[in-house]
Amino acid sequence: MTIAPPAEGALPDPEDVQAALQPLVELLSGRRLAVLTGAGISTDSGIPDYRSPGARPRRPMTHQQFVSSERFRRHYWARNHIGWRHLQQAEPNPGHHALAAMERAGLLTGLITQNIDLLHVRAGSRHVVHLHGRYDRVLCLACGLVLSREEHDATLVALNPHWLDSLSAVADLEVAPDADVVLDSTAEFRIADCPRCGGILKPDVVFFGDNTPRDRVEEAGAIVDEAEALLVAGSSLAVMGGLRYVRRAAKAGRPVGIVNRGTTRGDDLAHLRVHVGTSEALPTLARALGA
Repeated sequence: MTIAPPAEGALPDPEDVQAALQPLVELLSGRRLAVLTGAGISTDSGIPDYRSPGARPRRPMTHQQFVSSERFRRHYWARNHIGWRHLQQAEPNPGHHALAAMERAGLLTGLITQNIDLLHVRAGSRHVVHLHGRYDRVLCLACGLVLSREEHDATLVALNPHWLDSLSAVADLEVAPDADVVLDSTAEFRIADCPRCGGILKPDVVFFGDNTPRDRVEEAGAIVDEAEALLVAGSSLAVMGGLRYVRRAAKAGRPVGIVNRGTTRGDDLAHLRVHVGTSEALPTLARALGA
């Protein structure tokens, strides 16, 4: 179980964000950048981050639990049946838009995100590697069939016609960064198997204990290799999936700059790190770099 750091562990944002970012501007100016983002960039879009200071602790479902137990799958889909709508309704914030502007200006080799919320795409970013998957697709683990989340949702609605109505009076559903919500009981929820082969259907996201597909790992590595510096925005780098790219850039001698509230596992590899929120920092950085 991950224990969230206390809120008092967060450093306050600097009073003069532009001055605080000036060393980072100088580090990154004139270089094409690879960008790595995490959950912290989406908190201002209303999607909670469970690793930053003050975040609520939670126990995510593991890949092994999901594939080995129909009970766990039923529990996951019952919660996700509600929670995915929160991601669908979220809107990009100034941090997402700033990175899209930097891409349009030719400043980026690409963007690697640990988020499944698609907010970078909605903001206009085009070369995006969704390292941990994306919430809008469902995969069959047996035959590889790909379904849209809307299509699968229609099937779940048909199987559970009163499920959403029975929860309409619940005012405080806890929505987690993986489109999960906390419910007291999911025992009555009916799940759907693959319509083609009857196999297990799983959202196209990387669960804890799961492996990131090799093609995504390699595409993200190419983005870092083609860049002259790496910018990390809104990630604690708590999992190896993101930290490996900081190590890769540092090993190749590429400058690494980190913009994040709170410490990260990559701080000792970074040339510079700035304790500031991404919604404030990235638009300022984009303008200073000429986007």
